[in-house]
Amino acid sequence: MSTSILIVDDEVDFLDSVARMLRIEGYENVTAVSNPREVDALLNVTPFDMAFLDITMPEMDGIELLEVIKKKSPQTECVMITANEGIGNVIRAIKLGAYDYLLKPVMPEQLTHALEKALERKHLLESLLLKSRDRVEKSLKTPEAFQDIITGDSRMLKLMHECELHAESSIPILVTGETGVGKELLARAVHQASRRAAGPFVAVNMLALSPSLFESEFFGHAKGAFTGADRDKEGYLGKARGGTLFLDEIGDLSMEIQGKLLRILQEGEYTPVGKTRAERADIRFVAATNQDLEARVEEGVFRKDLFFRLQFAHLRIPALRERRKDIPALAASFIHSSIRPNARLSSEAEEMLARHEWPGNVRELRGMMEAAANLAEKGTILPEHLRLPASVTNETPVEIKPTEVGGMESLADVEKRHIVSVYEALKNNKSQTARVLEIGLQTLHRKLKSYGLK
Repeated sequence: MSTSILIVDDEVDFLDSVARMLRIEGYENVTAVSNPREVDALLNVTPFDMAFLDITMPEMDGIELLEVIKKKSPQTECVMITANEGIGNVIRAIKLGAYDYLLKPVMPEQLTHALEKALERKHLLESLLLKSRDRVEKSLKTPEAFQDIITGDSRMLKLMHECELHAESSIPILVTGETGVGKELLARAVHQASRRAAGPFVAVNMLALSPSLFESEFFGHAKGAFTGADRDKEGYLGKARGGTLFLDEIGDLSMEIQGKLLRILQEGEYTPVGKTRAERADIRFVAATNQDLEARVEEGVFRKDLFFRLQFAHLRIPALRERRKDIPALAASFIHSSIRPNARLSSEAEEMLARHEWPGNVRELRGMMEAAANLAEKGTILPEHLRLPASVTNETPVEIKPTEVGGMESLADVEKRHIVSVYEALKNNKSQTARVLEIGLQTLHRKLKSYGLK
């Protein structure tokens, strides 16, 4: 199929000139429009590959038109054309998703160069994502349930196949993996692949539940059950009825809450606070943790009977450093959903991404790509736009002297090195760093202060 190109400019002579240039270069499928208000209807018929848009037009300016196109046809690559060298509108257009801009008068070589570079970017992204999607579709019965998981890794494909098989029943599932690997994403895929897909998916951070409030929040309560209970309240079990309840951070639960959760799993029913009649827990449970539950059992901080109840359908997501071939496709996807969707990775930047250890996994990669896209004003993400450790960038690292104990680092220094690495990788963003490390923001502030980092 030939490349479909749209040109919009209120100057008819210029419009004809650009269309003629493109046809001379061999691009036959060209649509020239002088009234930008006609474009909305055209998009219903033709999903254009490329669009050249004049910024200054009386009926509707090019910025407004760009927003219309990106909303209705986000895959269309847009290049802005302007007679004004003022950079304000150009920056705004780039932030809205324009790939590049050209100054009038436009030379044929400028036009074709911009066209070729934009199409190269478009085809690269489509190739990466289609390759991933194709492998998923060939491996699974319900590939649509896994459409948000980008991978071509054989271990991930095997994991998703197991996930699909477990989804056919209603047994509890345990998802494990390091922070940021996408445990909730896989839990949602289990839900979508199951017969409960039409029901609700309810995610609960179990660390946010205190033992004193657990029964009220989890089971719900009746009006008048305790002081302040002025109405009936449905708990998480009721909200997830007929669907899936995702229990995140299950490895850090207190022993008391573990016991209450075990009774629900064993008996399949619960009694809301203040009521006497038990209700059936018509729910698929998916639990997740970044902890080694078997080690937690040996330490005596996790119930053996609860562990045995969960371990039979155990899905471990490999860390990103274990599937480095997924990094380019994931990076391209995150860039495409950033404020500069048409930015591209330079080969040097891509090599650096491949060398990084990714302590924060996919979540860290997403944050890094979104931040790098913000800095890539010229549309190319360079090594200097990536906040990576000195060991990856080959810069001289800041010396962190370990406590010498037989030539080995102390636990405090290992923790410090890890926290500083994640903090720098996420461009000193404390909120993101706290989320990736799964510690409180105040805890992070205190540790950074102790390291002499403001």
